[in-house]
Amino acid sequence: MAAIETINLVKEYGALTALAGVSLSIPEGDCFGLLGPNGAGKTTLIRILTTLIKPSGGSAKIAGFDVVKEQEGVRNSIGVVPQAMTSDLDLTGMELMDIYARFYGMGRRDRRERIDALLSMVGLKERAGDLVATYSGGMRRRLEIARGLVHKPRILILDEPTIGLDPQSRHVVWELLEKFRKADNLTILLTTHYMEEAESLCDHVAIIDYGKIVALDTVEGLKKQIPQKDVIELTLSNIDIEKAKEWVVSRPGITSSAINGDVLIIFAENGANAIPDLVDGLKKMGANLTRVILKQLTLEDVFIHFTGRPIREEEARKVSFLLGAGVPQKWGK
Repeated sequence: MAAIETINLVKEYGALTALAGVSLSIPEGDCFGLLGPNGAGKTTLIRILTTLIKPSGGSAKIAGFDVVKEQEGVRNSIGVVPQAMTSDLDLTGMELMDIYARFYGMGRRDRRERIDALLSMVGLKERAGDLVATYSGGMRRRLEIARGLVHKPRILILDEPTIGLDPQSRHVVWELLEKFRKADNLTILLTTHYMEEAESLCDHVAIIDYGKIVALDTVEGLKKQIPQKDVIELTLSNIDIEKAKEWVVSRPGITSSAINGDVLIIFAENGANAIPDLVDGLKKMGANLTRVILKQLTLEDVFIHFTGRPIREEEARKVSFLLGAGVPQKWGK
């Protein structure tokens, strides 16, 4: 049985189609990354999976529970870490964990044992009696991951789990997620704007755009789907970059190109051979080239190939739509 399964999932808001037939099957124990620009359908999909909204068509199951017909089973099977920091600053770390465990009907002894174990794993046991207001951003994120796991869910859903954290804190969160996954055979579904995060954590990655899954595979599998071997980045000035792009894609060995500000991103069969021709031709068109980079294919380049734009152009949302998700139904309203 798949941990998460969607079949031809559709969500419509009047004339707007947010999801246009999304089918996924995420196996137990998998870390699955969902990538896509803002407005692509990520948030809608996550809100359906966490029972916050109902689909217009198709079906979805979490741990075997239907997200429409068996919402309590779904909510008891998932832990959710929203993008926004939602921990109450006026509570201690222990109090916050205890309240959340009570939501799930855990007995006093079970609560104490589980909370102590989780706080030890996230390195906060010595700070359990301190107010959350005194925690750093990285500490609050670790606390919220522990909070999402207090009831021993089978699936953990994270929305931009490390946004706003410094690089060191981000790597600590990655290590924690790997630790929990191995210890409990936890299935993880995460959305992220950080390509490095997806490459580091995810077994499989899906790219969603305009409400459809446009690519799904392992990171290496996605890279193999791109026929081009090399990526060239040209920083240009004194030229209409749209015209430059139009000329570049007409050249031999160049199959596609994208624009990111004043940078022309070019996919080439042989970058080293292509660069002299490109540089010479663009200079004849009057362009100034301030930087030329030749690099190997990355997940960011895969994203550009399938969506036509870099993900770093997209700003992560400042307000999470997952607030309150994952709380049992009787407490969630």
